[in-house]
Parts: sequence; C-alpha cells; structure tokens
Amino acid sequence: MGFVQLIIATLLSAWMGAAGAVGTAAPLVFRISTENSASHVQTRVVQRFADTLARRSQGRLSVEFSHSAQMFRDQDVIRALHQGKVDMAVPGTWQLDRYDPYVSVLMLPMFFGLEAADHHRVRDGLVGQLISAHLQQSLQVLIPGRWIDLGHAHFYATGPAVTGYPDMAGLRIRIAGGEAIAAQMVAVGAVPVVVAWPDLPASLQRGRLDGLLTTHETIASAKLWQHGIRNATEIKAYFAQYIPLISGPYWSQLPDDLRAMVRESWESGVTEARLEAAQAQSDARRTLEAHGVRVQQPSKAAMQAWRQRALAAQGAIALKLGVPDTLVKQAQQALAQTP
Repeated sequence: MGFVQLIIATLLSAWMGAAGAVGTAAPLVFRISTENSASHVQTRVVQRFADTLARRSQGRLSVEFSHSAQMFRDQDVIRALHQGKVDMAVPGTWQLDRYDPYVSVLMLPMFFGLEAADHHRVRDGLVGQLISAHLQQSLQVLIPGRWIDLGHAHFYATGPAVTGYPDMAGLRIRIAGGEAIAAQMVAVGAVPVVVAWPDLPASLQRGRLDGLLTTHETIASAKLWQHGIRNATEIKAYFAQYIPLISGPYWSQLPDDLRAMVRESWESGVTEARLEAAQAQSDARRTLEAHGVRVQQPSKAAMQAWRQRALAAQGAIALKLGVPDTLVKQAQQALAQTP
C-alpha cells in the first residue's frame, strides 16, 4: 500500500470509529414519576406519552416511567425535581397551590358545581396561560403543553349519604392536598385531613376518616368499596387536572430538536387523554354502583345553597392564600363569557 493510500485508509478508519462512537452513545435517561396505580387513567395516559417519546427519540432518550409512587409521592415530587432525583412529574393541581398561589384560583368556590367545558374555557385560555407561566418561574420547571383531566371531585362517605352542606359538619374528610380545597371544606363545617394516596385504604379501615373528596375513577381504580366507602354524592367540588412538569435543569440540557419532540409527544395526546378521562369517570360511576356504592346528586336547591355558602368565604380564602385579586377577576370574567 502506497503512502497516500495509507493516509486515506487511516483517516477513513478514524472517521468510521468516530461515527460508530456517536451512533452507540448512551441514551439520555428521562425519569418520570407519578403516584396513581397502574389501572388509573392518568397512569395510562402518561405511559402512552412515555412510549411515544421513546419511539420518536429513536434511542436518544431512555424513558423510565414509574407509577404507584414507586419513586415519589406527589406531595414530595417537587422537591425531587429540584434535587435532580426525577426529571418529570405530573402532579394534580391540588398539590401545587402550596408552592404557587396562582394555582389556588382554580379551586376557589366560583368553580363549585360547574361543568368541564367551563373549566376548560378558563384553563386553556389566558388564566391557564398565566398560571403555567407563573409556575414555570416559581418552580423553575417547564410545562410542555396543556394539562390533562382527571375529572370532577365528589364526596364519598363511609357512613350515611350527604344530601347538602349541613351534613358535612364535623366530618373528617380526606383531601389529597390544596389549601383552597381545605378552606372550602372548613367553610361548610368539615374537617379536612391530608392523607397520601398509598396510606388511604388503611386510614379508612381504621375509622380515621368519615369520607373523602376525589373522583369516581380514583375510587374505582383502588376498589375503595372494599375499604368502607358506601355512598357517593356528586357535588362537583372542583375539577381535577394534572399539570406536566419537567425539571428546568434537565430541560436546559436537551437540544432543541429533543425539546420539540417532548412538546409534540405530550401535546399530541392531550385531547385523547381528556376524552378518555371523561369516559373513565362515566365507566367508574357504573362500576361503583355495581359494587354497592349508592351514587346520588343533591337537589338543585341544595347545590345552590352549598355554592352560596362556599362563595361567602371566597374573598377571605383568596386573601389568605395570596391569590392576586387581578387573577380572581380574570377568572370571573372568563367564566362570564358566553362559550
């Protein structure tokens, strides 16, 4: 082999070695944590996102999704994001108002008893955009797209059915979190108690709770009729959604094309996820009834009285939680607009 041929062969070999090294570079690990069980609608939605992202990244991201609080409970996951122990979480809005008062506006009494379309109109509009922007700044996270639904939160009792807010007096009610939700319960005489989801069945069985605020799907996914739930009252206390949060430091290390891929993978599933959540709630209602849980709706008069009772405390609740008055007014204006 001549000298020139030797040089060409050497350069070609070096180039091929470098190309091989790039092609076999270890993928960037992307760790996602959620709290709900494997059968829960949120878990199924996030799993589809994880699978879609892994497929689209073609080996550049190794997506590791852990549900059922295998990594962290949602009440602890914000700290974990800051500490770099997890890269993405999808906590409920009720877990976030202790970090950012902007989120509290979503659980104020003005939303009590309203339909999903009313909530979407506010959250997908200016008010939701303001909340997302403020969360990103206050928590140093990135929100890749619209929020996904869980559905309306109702009241579930181990004892007699609740027909109106006077029946709530003195009851120890489990809430997942959220200062505004707790304040709503206090306004109707109940005693709110924060209990992490994995600890809930034991608390119910030991008689430490009289009931809880959550959704049909959540009750059904955990089969809580096996742990004492006997009655359900559909009050639409608030509309539960999950907000996707990605660690700011993690996001900053992603190249632009992977960032776009994450956004597209998340957003492409949101509409389907909301429809699936609505169907899951409907299916879960039938499941509850099939297992002996009596589901009822308060009369219109009882709902109006409950709403007025809660609304009377709204100003004090917003002031206590630090919800900006301008944000409250923007939410009220959005609700007043004709769809």
